Amino acid sequence: MSYESAKAAYAKYGIDTDAAINKLKNIPVALHCWQGDDVTGFDHDGPLTGGIQTTGNYPGKARTPEELMADIEEVIKLTPGTKKLNLHACYAIFEPGQFVDRDKIEPKHFVKWVEFAKKHNMGIDFNPTFFSHDKVKDGLTLSSPDAETRKFWIEHGKACIRISEYFAKETGIPTVMNIWTGDGFKDIPADRMGPRMRYKESIEEILKQPFDKNLVKITVESKVFGIGVESYTSGSAEFTLSFAAGHDGVLPLMDNGHYHPTEVVSDKIPALLCFFPEIALHITRPVRWDSDHVVLFDDETKEMAKEIVRNDALDRVFMALDYFDASINRIGAWTVGFRSWQKALLNALLLPNAKLKEFQDTCRMNELMVWQEEFKTMPFGEVWEEYCKQCGVVAGPEWYDEVKKYEADVLSKRQ
Repeated sequence: MSYESAKAAYAKYGIDTDAAINKLKNIPVALHCWQGDDVTGFDHDGPLTGGIQTTGNYPGKARTPEELMADIEEVIKLTPGTKKLNLHACYAIFEPGQFVDRDKIEPKHFVKWVEFAKKHNMGIDFNPTFFSHDKVKDGLTLSSPDAETRKFWIEHGKACIRISEYFAKETGIPTVMNIWTGDGFKDIPADRMGPRMRYKESIEEILKQPFDKNLVKITVESKVFGIGVESYTSGSAEFTLSFAAGHDGVLPLMDNGHYHPTEVVSDKIPALLCFFPEIALHITRPVRWDSDHVVLFDDETKEMAKEIVRNDALDRVFMALDYFDASINRIGAWTVGFRSWQKALLNALLLPNAKLKEFQDTCRMNELMVWQEEFKTMPFGEVWEEYCKQCGVVAGPEWYDEVKKYEADVLSKRQ
């Protein structure tokens, strides 16, 4: 079937495929830098610690800022749509002899990232890095009982707000700055409230750093558990959601791997939109737990996109990818994930959402089921092909030929 035939098929249901394509072209999705180097960054040596773990040792990992930027550019070439760049603080770039610890990082340590973002017409989102550091004391940062530990990480958070505002001013696009820590305990704690009170006070102290709320969107992200903190996390879902609700200008961020296996973020999105003007997402694919597998065009990914689109919330939800697979070609992983979320958004834009809502509101549930099933076999692929064509990228799996060529020409020489 041609695109024109698919367009006519959708038009029978009142759906304008051209409008859907044009809308999708302008929806920003943040591309996470840490898929390219297994969340290593450039400000420390040694393994990941603090509840994070990457598995696999596929050859070709980026080792320098230049290599990482080149790899991101390869992903940009292979993916349609509007991108933002998502950075962690540990990706600061230091000139020789200019290293500073995380509590003293400055905008000047991210100038090369700003130049990179401007080159590709991207905004930048940002994350303080509260892990993989010798000042993560006994697995704790902002909720530590040690005042000096908390002070160090509070200063890190404040520095990151200043850097986030710098990003927004330089790119002209607001920066989402996400606060997440892996603070918690491996076994059953004796005091669950104390760490959370310290965590609350620490974030409140970070927020005393002056910033323009139109330029910097502060979010708080929950976690159910992590490696080494299986029994308790300070920043639970209830904690972060309550914190965001109780602090003006703070938004909740949901990572769809950070909940119990029977919970789905697709159902949480409309619930939060009832109360918050804006929310944020980290989009991943949990397998049994928060395993950060590559995002696929699967049922829950589709449902998350549907809830954003059908609730007219594309300008209220900040979307970012968050996964890291070191067992396969990292650029291939990056590309599959970004393209999958683009497919999910396009699929949602091609649904007769007003008609489906009408069926529900008039209790015509059998008709709702019939239409929902019918749209599973609509000629979506032809519209995806047209979207990719208009964006100047390959629609089918042939794009992986470029990944293989890049692996042979570039990645294989990083041994």
